[in-house]
Amino acid sequence: MKMYQPAKKLKNYSLSRVGISVLAATLAMSPVVVFADGNHSDAAAEATDFGKPGKAAAVTRTIEISMGDDMRFQPEKIAIKQGEVIRFKLKNTGKVPHEMVLGTADEIQEHADMMKQMPNMQHHDANMIRLQPDQNGEIIWNFDLGGDFQFVCLMPGHREAGMKGDIHVAEK
Repeated sequence: MKMYQPAKKLKNYSLSRVGISVLAATLAMSPVVVFADGNHSDAAAEATDFGKPGKAAAVTRTIEISMGDDMRFQPEKIAIKQGEVIRFKLKNTGKVPHEMVLGTADEIQEHADMMKQMPNMQHHDANMIRLQPDQNGEIIWNFDLGGDFQFVCLMPGHREAGMKGDIHVAEK
């Protein structure tokens, strides 16, 4: 009977062709984590339960929103008509980072739970943006679905302190 022998220390750390293939296959099947600088991209250009990313050329209205250290969005309530493509022009008027995340109540809660596990997570999705103090940014969103949606800041403690808002999209 052959006994288990510990492997000898490797002196050469280069990967073989098989090792590279296994590594590549593993990475290809792994979930991807994207770190962003606060700008959105077309990386998440798919439709959601609350609409889909909009195109600048299709914007029908611009809504300015400020985010402040009083843990409030101004305005906190927004009325939209189904089919509008909105450019949210955002300004962080505070001295700490803030973000705006659009979604359904369930999707926002799921994202909030994920952020509790990864508090330094950055966003690179079309429905969310993080802004540093005195920074401006925008989200362009196509509200092709009617319903009631939310926008929140998911920085630790901000939503709990009241940094959230409501969007009502009136159906045609």
